[in-house]
Amino acid sequence: MLELSEQQVAILERLRGRGFALVAFPLYASHVGVRRGDCAALLAPVPGDGMKLFGEVFYVVAGNPGVRVNRNGRGVFVWKSSEVPVTPQRSRELAEFAEALAESLLAKV
Repeated sequence: MLELSEQQVAILERLRGRGFALVAFPLYASHVGVRRGDCAALLAPVPGDGMKLFGEVFYVVAGNPGVRVNRNGRGVFVWKSSEVPVTPQRSRELAEFAEALAESLLAKV
């Protein structure tokens, strides 16, 4: 069970207020998932009452964290046997999501 401080809960509430949904990714039970559309990220509690990005933002594939790889000369986001093509629009969505998340994590409550 993930225990969060009041400050960390306030950060998550601020994220919700900015359009991010809090989600669980069962393989990452010690992290908080945040999602907007098909883009998501894992957040880890930081000593001193903060939250930080764990790893990189990702595209959701079949309800799970997708990994970007190259297959047969083209980029795809993959989760097990499911894959979604990397397109300019998806890449842009992911970049915009990453920027909005970073701004939201740095903002003052």
